Amino acid sequence: QIDQQVTGFAYYLPVSSIAVYGGSDGVIWEQQKKSLQSGTDIVIATPGRLLSYLKLGLIDLSRVRYFILDEADRMLDMGFQEDIMKIIRYLPINKQTLLFSATMPPKIRQLGLTILKNPEQVNISISKPPEKIVQKAYILYETQKPPIVQSILKDTQYNKIVVFCSKKENVKKLSRELNRAGIKNEEIHSDLEQNERENVLLNFRSGKTHIIVATDVISRGIDIEDIDLVINYDVPNDGEDYVHRIGRTARAETDGTAITLVSEAEQLKLFTIEELLGYPVPKASIDASFGETPAYYPQPKKKFNSYQKRKPFRKKGGSRPPQQS
Repeated sequence: QIDQQVTGFAYYLPVSSIAVYGGSDGVIWEQQKKSLQSGTDIVIATPGRLLSYLKLGLIDLSRVRYFILDEADRMLDMGFQEDIMKIIRYLPINKQTLLFSATMPPKIRQLGLTILKNPEQVNISISKPPEKIVQKAYILYETQKPPIVQSILKDTQYNKIVVFCSKKENVKKLSRELNRAGIKNEEIHSDLEQNERENVLLNFRSGKTHIIVATDVISRGIDIEDIDLVINYDVPNDGEDYVHRIGRTARAETDGTAITLVSEAEQLKLFTIEELLGYPVPKASIDASFGETPAYYPQPKKKFNSYQKRKPFRKKGGSRPPQQS
């Protein structure tokens, strides 16, 4: 996607670019190899594939003037720090390095101190979700998630739906369960080759597939404007990830809905997200046919002892949830 944008920006300029990424297609390997050896101005690459070309001596980085690490926090989460440090050793000392990250945890600050020289830090506050997004949270038990998400997907009138899971194992399991229930979907996660992911997104864009189950690998960057429902099957680990996920909907001034399924163990995560947003995510009631549901009381358990009882915010159970619109 970045390579496509570069191509558009450089249409009237004598600037060339090449996208370098993994895959089992030998033709793609040869195309990338030829472009790198013949010389190109801009290389947009995944760390692993770029390192492969470097080890084989197929690319010379000695004249690089700008080195950009985009989505650095995500690359570190995926275990690319060692690869990044190896790539840096192939680069000249006199270059400009730019690091972009949606979050700034200690490991990112440490990486910045390691690879940047006298850096200037520019902070932009996290963007809030568009007001057009209707946000809802279902407070439930973990075992209630599969039947409730199936109910939402069967009864919905939405056109394009993304269901986010925090782990690829959850994506695979949920995708199988939905297909067995007659809810056609495709999955996307880091175990798929790049061309497989592109095919899934192509089917999704064209309307051949209406539902995809995915990890956060697509929570940032994908440019699909008509996603009208996002479901967080697992609560994101932090507020930034929540904003990125639900920001896939209500794009280009359209309306959208974001539903988050919150188990007992995830209540504190949702509370942290609400603190970052500055307001509570509305809690939707669950049909009594799904059984009793827990109260929403997002406090660390260590604050309570055997002589204290939690005072629930609402009674268990509840009336039928509002119809999806």
